[in-house]
Amino acid sequence: MDELAETQRMGRADLLAIGFGTTVAMWGIGYFSRMSPVVVSSRVLLVVMLACLVGGGFVAGRYAGRGWLGGLRTGALAGLLNLLVLGSVLGGDQPNQIGPSAFWWIPGSILVAALAGAVGAAVGTCWKADRQDPVNWTSAFAGVAAAATLILLTVGAMVTSKQAGLSVPDWPNTFGYNMFLYPLSRMTGGIYYEHGHRLFGTLVGLTTVVLAIHLWVTDRRRSIKTAAAVAVVAVIAQGILGGLRVTGHFTLSTSHADMAPNITIAMVHGALGQLFFALLVALTVATSATWVAGRRPAAVSAAATDRSLTVLLVVLLVVQLVLGVILRHRYGAMVIHISMAVFVTVVAVAAGLRSWGLYDERIVQRLGLTLIFLTGLQVLLGVGAFIATGATAFVRPPPAPEVVLATAHQVAGAVLLGWAVMLLLWHRRLFVGKL
Repeated sequence: MDELAETQRMGRADLLAIGFGTTVAMWGIGYFSRMSPVVVSSRVLLVVMLACLVGGGFVAGRYAGRGWLGGLRTGALAGLLNLLVLGSVLGGDQPNQIGPSAFWWIPGSILVAALAGAVGAAVGTCWKADRQDPVNWTSAFAGVAAAATLILLTVGAMVTSKQAGLSVPDWPNTFGYNMFLYPLSRMTGGIYYEHGHRLFGTLVGLTTVVLAIHLWVTDRRRSIKTAAAVAVVAVIAQGILGGLRVTGHFTLSTSHADMAPNITIAMVHGALGQLFFALLVALTVATSATWVAGRRPAAVSAAATDRSLTVLLVVLLVVQLVLGVILRHRYGAMVIHISMAVFVTVVAVAAGLRSWGLYDERIVQRLGLTLIFLTGLQVLLGVGAFIATGATAFVRPPPAPEVVLATAHQVAGAVLLGWAVMLLLWHRRLFVGKL
């Protein structure tokens, strides 16, 4: 554990996890608070954002033991990352124009964020956590990246559910504007969902790159370095695929006539997003304290069977998610998707029951029990989405129940895949079959 603490100190994993985590929380709250029909007032939202910054500082003071200076750093990091969206209120009426207020808004916002973090840390220092083991901040940072990706998947699902995928005709610009300077006042209707998806994708990409650099510097395992590199390649590919889905080719034109939207690319983009999330979940598990501790696997007679069962479950879920992507974009493969759902449900419940009942390890027991719950929830969401979309097939724009159920069904599928990946990894790490 001393080696783990030293590695995290060298990589500043606590500052990264808290700073990026605070930013992800702020972006998630900000995005969903402006969704019609419920729109939170700017004053209330400002108070909530300041509370997030204070909360991040509180975590730095209480759990990281960084003191007010650590809170200042995490707040400043969050303020720096928030510049990615600050441009939406600083831009002018003309493309790529920045108002004169930017010269005090930019440093001022970072200063306020830093001070809020320092205040939270000062308070958190007074109530230090009573725990013997240090927090594994590297795993926490990977968890932040996974959480940000899950929010991004939710935002992307909203784009598809709201049929807003082509609301912005150009890429990487937005109606001729630099993506980070497009005015907030113009983000209405489908533009809000599509443009918000692009901005959140940028945050996920930046988080992934910083996480990968941290792992390359601090983690000695070649497998982790390789997985981090794959994550960077995947997130870059996702960004490019998302743009080419709109334009069909590389161009800076803003004319609809020059665009060739590509549904096939859209489906690849959707499927790769699910796999990318599963990869970040795997990194979160592989950097956890229990995994790094290198505990010797226990010999269990059922281990070989459950290894194969969990591998089968992950493969089936990937196939099912691909079918779901095809269904959402092509409106076909319904019969195959439903038939596969029955098979996946049986395998998932079997894997969950065996993990819950045949093993004494608490991690596997909890994962198994939760897997059963998630499977049941996904089945209910699937039935609800089928009924909602079938009953409103010719109603456009789609009504709220259809949007909510279809989005929830897609996101729950990603969570289910992530959970199955965790169960697979822990079975391989903690158990070995008896000879």
